[in-house]
Amino acid sequence: MEEMEEELKCPVCGSFYREPIILPCSHNLCQACARNILVQTPESESPQSRRASGSAVSDYDYLDLDKMSLYSEADSGYGSYGGFASAPTTPCQKSPNGVRVFPPAAPPPPAALAPPPPPRNACLTCPQCHRSLVLDERGLRGFPRNRLLEGVIDRYQQGRAAALRCQLCEKAPKEAAVMCEQCDVFYCDPCRLRCHPPRGPLAKHRLVPPAQGRVSRRLSPRKISTCTDHELENHSMYCVQCKSPVCYQCLEEGKHSSHEVKALGAMWKLHKSQLSQALNGLSDRAKEAKEFLVQLRNMVQQIQENSVEFEACLVAQCDALIDALNRRKAQLLSRVNKEHEHKLKVVRDQISHCTVKLRQTTGLMEYCLEVIKENDPSGFLQISDALIRRVHLTEDQWGKGTLTPRMTTDFDLNLDNAPLLQSIHQLDFVQMKVPAPPILQLEECCTRNNSATLSWKQPPLSTVQVEGYILELDDGNGGQFREVYVGKETMCTVDGLHFNSTYSARVKAFNKTGVSPYSKTLVLQTSEDTQSEEQTLPFPVPLERSQLRRMSPFSSTLNLQPSFPGRSYFELRSSAHQLSLHSSLQSLNSAGCNFETQGTPYSQLVDIKKMVAVAWFSFDPASAHADIIFSNDNLTVTCNSYDDRVVLGKTGFSKGLHYWELSIDRYDNHPDPAFGVARIDVLKDAMLGKDDKAWAMYVDNNRSWFMHNNSHTNRTEGGITKGATVGVLLDLTRRTLTFSINEDQQGPVAFENLEGLFFPAVSLNRNVQVTLHTGLPVPEFYASRSAMP
Repeated sequence: MEEMEEELKCPVCGSFYREPIILPCSHNLCQACARNILVQTPESESPQSRRASGSAVSDYDYLDLDKMSLYSEADSGYGSYGGFASAPTTPCQKSPNGVRVFPPAAPPPPAALAPPPPPRNACLTCPQCHRSLVLDERGLRGFPRNRLLEGVIDRYQQGRAAALRCQLCEKAPKEAAVMCEQCDVFYCDPCRLRCHPPRGPLAKHRLVPPAQGRVSRRLSPRKISTCTDHELENHSMYCVQCKSPVCYQCLEEGKHSSHEVKALGAMWKLHKSQLSQALNGLSDRAKEAKEFLVQLRNMVQQIQENSVEFEACLVAQCDALIDALNRRKAQLLSRVNKEHEHKLKVVRDQISHCTVKLRQTTGLMEYCLEVIKENDPSGFLQISDALIRRVHLTEDQWGKGTLTPRMTTDFDLNLDNAPLLQSIHQLDFVQMKVPAPPILQLEECCTRNNSATLSWKQPPLSTVQVEGYILELDDGNGGQFREVYVGKETMCTVDGLHFNSTYSARVKAFNKTGVSPYSKTLVLQTSEDTQSEEQTLPFPVPLERSQLRRMSPFSSTLNLQPSFPGRSYFELRSSAHQLSLHSSLQSLNSAGCNFETQGTPYSQLVDIKKMVAVAWFSFDPASAHADIIFSNDNLTVTCNSYDDRVVLGKTGFSKGLHYWELSIDRYDNHPDPAFGVARIDVLKDAMLGKDDKAWAMYVDNNRSWFMHNNSHTNRTEGGITKGATVGVLLDLTRRTLTFSINEDQQGPVAFENLEGLFFPAVSLNRNVQVTLHTGLPVPEFYASRSAMP
């Protein structure tokens, strides 16, 4: 019941409806609120003057008031009745419900005891739908009273009655327990026992609950609905054209003579039944919404649980890294300690050795000094030669590196931590899940004679990064599957298949983590003979043109087989079982048109013959400028820079006829986007056509130019706006490039003598957003020109 409360409140005053009236637009207003927002119109705009002038105007035509956007969301807060200089301007306000309304009129002079009647010539604007209604001579009495809404409000208020207070408590009135209908007083239990004892004359009084008493006190008995034109007549019939109840007197006066009139009771039951049926559908949607909310709440809980689990895993991994670093730290410290002990040992050994040598040298020196003091020449000469030799020998021993340190004080160890720091800085999350199985897009799959085109996409809401796809076909006889395509594209055309053969196809995605499961298997059959006229059949085959074909016992779905030659069928079934057929797969080489694509080199073999649209592609994020923003499966692009940035298509063309279009989703401040083709190494940070690697048309809101190698040619009138479509037609058979705007050729043939590999290209800034449309037929202006001799 609480959700219904907004339906029961007036959009002007924000309170529950009081004496609600029904406007012709089916919205409701309080009668007092409707009187407050009436706007007086000039005499020349009255219904009488219009009828006199011969112009038929209904009571609720749209007026110039709507055209002046009196109640628009972007106005300045003031509004006036547009189209009349004498009309006063009235400040505009917003009701509690958020709708813009006029405030009540100025209070009447003191002499006026009763509110004045509504102006004879007045208009009323619905605050909800802003529809302007011209009142006739009856004024607001011409709108029927919504007594049904009054009844709903009564029941709602009775069910949600607020706590009523005792009227006899002197201080801090307590909540009322009962109401006496005869006394018209609310009592709490103590006051009722003291002031209204159940004895004597008071015993006959009727006590009711407070809510029931308030409703009976405030609301008068409900009246039977009567005719707005004849207040004494009850509604008894229903006019189907006017969609309103009428009385017998209205019928007798001939107001509805040419209208279909039915019994009121029958129409009441019919509309009740229609409303019940409509509510059934709405109830189903509400049920689905509740289930969806439950799903979202479960997702919130699951996200929280997964977050806790993931955080714990992350902490454990970081702790493991820290432990490994601490272990390595201990190992390195051990090596430093060993080097430290080795240096100390070498130095200490050298100190010990030098100390012994110095002691010996000092003793020799003291001995020689004492010998020199002797005065005996013969004794001195006996030992002098030996002492001189010992002195020289000792001196020579000190000169052989003895006084050079055997160890440096510096440590020769240098910790190489740069690779580890770089690894820490590069520490990031990597894709830990394999991709989900791709989904085959049956609406884009088709066969043409002995070739087949297959298209697929990633499941919605899948955030797992995909590096590429692997397409597999069997040999046409139920043999082993073989890889026929590996790459980033999501569409591939296989040519050179056997006629009148059944093939099974499946696709899987892969990334660095691994390979996804296979998609569901698509069973397709090539045409029965080699007719000269090429025919294409999309999936599913129309049921009125198909007949059932018995399937293998392992297949659980329906297989559709066309009843005429030259067509094909598709069947989607589980990949667990395959049809048991036997023959070999024909070579997939064919004299078709090669697709050259960025990334992993591969070739898609397509038989173009009479095909005009030979490729479906999207924009390539890998080669685009970093400022380009992608959405809609890389089909919609914009930019976050005010400078022009270039984005290329994923597929390059070197042969054939190719046509694609770009719709302008957003166009602000008159920028100059450019459309065309380019080489793979085109400049990405300048407008398309500024260098010699691009051929483009840049266009504003009034005119366009062709540009190549910064040379501007062929100024042509006609520009683009939001919603416009720019077409690019690359005819590599004639080696020409042509442009169109809104399916009309823009200027002459833009460029000629084109050779080599070209990629679709666009340059734009943040004021533009475009969406790519591919696989389109050749435009009429080019088809008619091609048909001319």
